[in-house]
Amino acid sequence: MIKSIRKRDGRIVQFNSEKIAAAIAKAFRAVGDDPGAIPAKLACKAVDAAEQKFQKSVPGVEDIQDIVERTLIEEGYAEAAKAYILYRQRRADVREAKCYLGVADDLKLSINAVEVLKKRYLRRDERGEVVETPGEMFARVADHVSLAEGRYGCDVEGHRLKFLRMMRDLDFLPNSPTLMNAGLDLGQLSACFVLPVEDSLTGIFDSLKHMALIHQSGGGTGFSFSSLRPKGDVVRATGGVASGPVSFMRIFDTATDVIKQGGRRRGANMGVLRIDHPDIMEFIEAKERPGILENFNISVAATDTFMDKARSGGEIQLVNPRSGEVTGSIEAAELMNLIATSAWRGGDPGIIFIDRINAAHPFPAQIEATNPCGEQPLLPYESCNLGSINLSRLVERGELNWDRLRDLVSLAVRFLDDVIDMNRYPLRQIQIATMQSRKIGLGVMGFAEMLIKMNVSYSSPDAVRLAEEIMSFISAEGRAESARLGQARGSFPLFEQSKLRRWDAMRNSTVTTIAPTGTISIIAGTSSGIEPLFALAFVRHVLEGARLLEVSPLFERAAHARGFYSPELRAEIARKGSVQNIAHVPQDIKDTFVTALDVPPQQHVRIQAAFQKYTDNAVSKTVNLPSDATVSDVLNVYNLAYDLGCKGVTVFRYGSRSQVLYLGNLETLPGCKFCG
Repeated sequence: MIKSIRKRDGRIVQFNSEKIAAAIAKAFRAVGDDPGAIPAKLACKAVDAAEQKFQKSVPGVEDIQDIVERTLIEEGYAEAAKAYILYRQRRADVREAKCYLGVADDLKLSINAVEVLKKRYLRRDERGEVVETPGEMFARVADHVSLAEGRYGCDVEGHRLKFLRMMRDLDFLPNSPTLMNAGLDLGQLSACFVLPVEDSLTGIFDSLKHMALIHQSGGGTGFSFSSLRPKGDVVRATGGVASGPVSFMRIFDTATDVIKQGGRRRGANMGVLRIDHPDIMEFIEAKERPGILENFNISVAATDTFMDKARSGGEIQLVNPRSGEVTGSIEAAELMNLIATSAWRGGDPGIIFIDRINAAHPFPAQIEATNPCGEQPLLPYESCNLGSINLSRLVERGELNWDRLRDLVSLAVRFLDDVIDMNRYPLRQIQIATMQSRKIGLGVMGFAEMLIKMNVSYSSPDAVRLAEEIMSFISAEGRAESARLGQARGSFPLFEQSKLRRWDAMRNSTVTTIAPTGTISIIAGTSSGIEPLFALAFVRHVLEGARLLEVSPLFERAAHARGFYSPELRAEIARKGSVQNIAHVPQDIKDTFVTALDVPPQQHVRIQAAFQKYTDNAVSKTVNLPSDATVSDVLNVYNLAYDLGCKGVTVFRYGSRSQVLYLGNLETLPGCKFCG
């Protein structure tokens, strides 16, 4: 009787015949068959054959798989055998690619996940060689963050194991700097920072220095340049004239270009200017020339007054922030059209609804800027720790497991609060401001894949309803956990000055944020944030000169189950990215597997608004527009986003400028290129 099996890495482990049955069942389902009890019977035959062959030795994994192949063929299941062989070959390709990357993958992650981890996350020795597996990275993070539990007399080891499990299972992942730096000398764990920019040469270059330190530690920075005097204004100290906010932004951009965040990724910035600043028109068009402000996202801070006048008619006054004097006026509708036209051309600027942000902010102090992707409004010197729950892993038998979600929310809030205590802040001012408010931002990823598993179209009213239900649940459970932590550990220091003082206690002034999860969603093997799938298939470079066609596993599974899968279909999807114009794909499959450009712009906005309704901070979401969209389409998006209660909105017209994602592109990464 076979008791042991040799793994590919040489380890001898206990033999489990149930794994053979499960693999055979997967092969049957891949060709659209319901195998019933057949896999168990075939597994018994394969085990009998293995016992005859390996009476005096330990078989290897490949030996057993060879026997399974022969058993399927001999028993007359040629199609299932073919599916099993193809699966083995794909897994071999994946292992070869990972070997080429030089990473020992102990969690069986995707090639893309391993490649991202190697480039940005895994610990290296002094020679630059990777000396950490993905599992060891998660253990390093859990070891470090759980130490905070000891400060409050709690069970460090128990929480270490819980934190480790939810990360290893890919149910929850924190923002990139936490994965990169926890337990290492750098120790900076936050993704989001906002720095003030004062209207003086000293103040400007202090901010530049502080930005450099934050970028070096792995964080991204947001700035409001609204306090800087406009171009041509007097500079009394020198008798000269000011060059204006945009010129100083170029200095920040150039400095960012030469600093790699934490030595692993380039810096990222958000630049914000109020709609009533005299230089607003220059700011709106600042990124239209190639090569200018490439390390910045830019957003216009639009007031309620501006939005009202842009639609009903009227002028807004332009005010010199140095003197408070009105320097001119402009038709609000004309300015709105300029914003929409520039965004139509290249995606920038975005709009943030600054009055709405401040109305929802728990403190009287006024927010002026956000982090690079716009989901985290912060006061000057504040930082925030983000993390996201993987919704796609919570679907069981077509339904969301609300109990598992509740447990994950509570554990994730605790984890993020511990991160605040274990963080090593790049500036003393940041440590003080962060500890005063203890802001965290728990969000989600995998929303699109969750919908697919539940057979719900992203374009449907049901998707909007689910978005509201899920975020309402996360918000309520997250706030309840923060209240429990507040009672046990003490409320955030500014609690009595906040709008939350009606509670008995509260540990964190904000709890929820929807981040883009650009790279952590790759690690988790799911869709980015709350975005729809960008495409159903990609061709990626792997190995030297080799290419690997990747089709959405969920789509492949559905196509096999429904009997319309073929190699030709894979190739056609890779060319088109979508199935909407492929004739022989059933309509219900087309409805379920919509991609970003298949979803109407209005539905993008409705999904964003549904999440924003129950999110403390803000929501990172791109409203994708087809290449033939008009400026009027952009204006309609702005108006709908404002009417539905969003705190900001970003549009991107396909092909309007260089972008991270392309249909048919050979190397593609989903999500915002700045936030992780």
